[in-house]
Amino acid sequence: MIMTPMLSFLAPSRLWLLLLIPALVVLYLAIYRRKAQKKKRQVGQTMLDFVIPKELPWKRHVAVGLSILSLLTLTVAFAKPKDTVEVPRERATVVVTIDVSNSMMAQDVKPDRLTAAKRGAIQFVENLPDKFNVAVVEFAGTATTLVTPTTDHGAAIAAINSMQLQPSTAIGEGIYTSLAALAQAPPDPDNPKSKPPARIVLLSDGKTQVGRPASQAAKAARDQNVPIYTIAYGTPDGYIDVNGTRQPVPVDRAELAQVARISGGEAYRAESAGELRQVYKDIGSSVGKVKVDKEVTARWAGFGLAFAILAAVGMISLGARWP
Repeated sequence: MIMTPMLSFLAPSRLWLLLLIPALVVLYLAIYRRKAQKKKRQVGQTMLDFVIPKELPWKRHVAVGLSILSLLTLTVAFAKPKDTVEVPRERATVVVTIDVSNSMMAQDVKPDRLTAAKRGAIQFVENLPDKFNVAVVEFAGTATTLVTPTTDHGAAIAAINSMQLQPSTAIGEGIYTSLAALAQAPPDPDNPKSKPPARIVLLSDGKTQVGRPASQAAKAARDQNVPIYTIAYGTPDGYIDVNGTRQPVPVDRAELAQVARISGGEAYRAESAGELRQVYKDIGSSVGKVKVDKEVTARWAGFGLAFAILAAVGMISLGARWP
């Protein structure tokens, strides 16, 4: 495939016509030079030379240059250029996996981490395409699938609302349970043999305390072609009150970043409810759209037409000899 920077073509063989353009430029320069030499050999001036203004060479050069640009862009259009555009994805399965460990009661994010996380996750689900399957998993010391993949987004939202705080943190178990939930995704009724893309969106504030390593679970996700979008949620100054004692629970970003990197996903940070909403918006755009090739012939044909019109105006200007 013949390529130009940021552009490719459906009929690249037609670009060979561009070789005619340098030939036309050489022909024009040869004719112009011959005409200039002929004028030099002429001596004296006629009465017409005093009546008719001299032709300005730059006007002719501009008109010819615009004509060349028109030929170039029209040739590009003839080769059927294409560009990469984003279009809504028809189907996918998304697992929303949320940490409900006790550290999520920290109030460094108002009103508290878990409440803000639930609100952001609900808005995320509400904005997903209707045909997307959504599953919901919660994890603390263990992980539980609250809703298996379904297009009933109301059920997923109800499950998120029902989440309650629990002790300990097992990020790895949350990932393994999410992968198990994905295995229960119903087939595409229009194409049952195809496997729609799957993603895990995992929100946590802490570091694995029990269960299998998160890095091991991330490798399992990578092997199943399931990227994990991790969100490290909270601030370094977070704390919770345990029996009257302040216990620091700073957000730990390193493990979540490693999970995203190993699985082929993306790692995000959010220190406030507003930032979390923006992160979910970015993830939703990434998951809900797919890049496809689209022919953009009309765009280049329009450029060619514009150059042709300008060239015609230039030629008319030369013929009219405007005062």
